[in-house]
Amino acid sequence: MPEPEEIRHAGARALVYRDAPDWEGLKCAAIGGVQFEDAASGTDLLHALADQLKSEGFQGVLGPMDGDTWHAYRVVTQSDGSPPFLMEPVSGEHTLQCFTDAEFKAVSSYVSSRARLVDTIGAEPVSVPGVAVTAWDGKDADSLIRQLFQMSAGAFARNKFFKPIDIDAFLALYEPVLPLIDARHVLFAHHEEAGLVGFLFGMPDRSAADVTPAAILKTYASGMRGVGHLLADTYHRAALDMGHAHVIHALMHEDNASLSRSKQHDAHIFRRYALMGRKL
Repeated sequence: MPEPEEIRHAGARALVYRDAPDWEGLKCAAIGGVQFEDAASGTDLLHALADQLKSEGFQGVLGPMDGDTWHAYRVVTQSDGSPPFLMEPVSGEHTLQCFTDAEFKAVSSYVSSRARLVDTIGAEPVSVPGVAVTAWDGKDADSLIRQLFQMSAGAFARNKFFKPIDIDAFLALYEPVLPLIDARHVLFAHHEEAGLVGFLFGMPDRSAADVTPAAILKTYASGMRGVGHLLADTYHRAALDMGHAHVIHALMHEDNASLSRSKQHDAHIFRRYALMGRKL
């Protein structure tokens, strides 16, 4: 990803990425790394950047987004006030107001929910014929990341605002968090004939002060019907066995099937987020 341009003006700072994902076929830039000392300075900077980018031939601008959806993006739009969980996007005090006042609108919405693990588990484990789920053995971290990359690149390619990255960029994203990974929270689904058909990446919420923090279901992907449900059910049962009392279903798109399943488990939404956009 090309290096962003840093812009500072009267108490406001932002990074401009000129190689952002398309939005409804529009050529877009992205604004990330925002720091606004007050609402007025942040709004003025966003207006000025929109004008500048329009003069450069851009048709739209997205934010907050550090270049693409592989990196930090989204602004918190609603919260119950609970502390952020591990790797959750955090917004500044004025961020949402500044984007709204600068004529940006929500173009994609997301939520995080929390459930008691005992409420997520049915009488019988979920199963898919021919598919077995196993936890990562904790060995060969490089191979782990490469498997995650291969599965992610295919599973997320149809997502809105998806932009492909190469393996080196993906490695750079995950290598810093490897020391935080508990192998029991990383699951792979293999079909007896098709091979790898899904993965789930979770972690304990190490940022929490609780003695038994929540388990975070960060992301999962599947290439076969029913495998996503299988992975989530397997993870819930394993997390309960590990001593976790709650699970956080993290950063789900409002249109995803995972949100419907989360609601079925009596999970309650505690945070909402949005990616903002402005047509130029």
